[in-house]
Amino acid sequence: MNDNLCSAGESFLAYLQDCLRGPKPGWHVQLTMGPEPRAGSREIEEVAETCSWAAVLLLLYPRRSHHEIVLTRRSHLVFHHQSQISFPGGRRENGETFLQTALRETKEELGIELGDISILGELTPLFIPPSNTCIRPFVARLPKRPAFHPSPDEVAEVLEIPLPHLRDGRHRRRETWIREGRRIQVPFFDFKGNKIWGATAMVLAEFLNLLERPASGSFIP
Repeated sequence: MNDNLCSAGESFLAYLQDCLRGPKPGWHVQLTMGPEPRAGSREIEEVAETCSWAAVLLLLYPRRSHHEIVLTRRSHLVFHHQSQISFPGGRRENGETFLQTALRETKEELGIELGDISILGELTPLFIPPSNTCIRPFVARLPKRPAFHPSPDEVAEVLEIPLPHLRDGRHRRRETWIREGRRIQVPFFDFKGNKIWGATAMVLAEFLNLLERPASGSFIP
């Protein structure tokens, strides 16, 4: 696999910042990992005034010879999307910026310290029809793997996904599921038998696509 992917400078942090400063792949790339048929509106602009807004964090850190992304399996106690795999994040509270929401929720859910975090940028907002939620996904990096102390009320399991695993197309799958009496086609990323699908997979699709730009710099994948 070619690892020379996006003009970056000398570090992985600079590499990602450079990717995130440019045009985003956007909705048409997110949709490649979205269930079909999709319930409700397809464009966030159509629902921005009526949806509930939330923020999530795509958090990376170096481990061994690569970077990893942390996801969580939501507990059965949360209000929406019980037992599904997602990014840390949640609803915005009064007076918060979206970035503050993403950081607060990540700290609360995972019990990690974020004092040395680097905020790299933001991906395209996304609408989740089943919960009528619009999310703002942020990308950040820690300089080393954090110590996780997940909240048992919100997190059933912490999943640490190697970035090269997600970039390997062999781990993209598709199945036919029956949900709420409907037959739908569901694309997902497979990780050790875990199916990463829905909004989480759609955000990952845009992030991974963003990395596929010709590079001049070197980085740790």
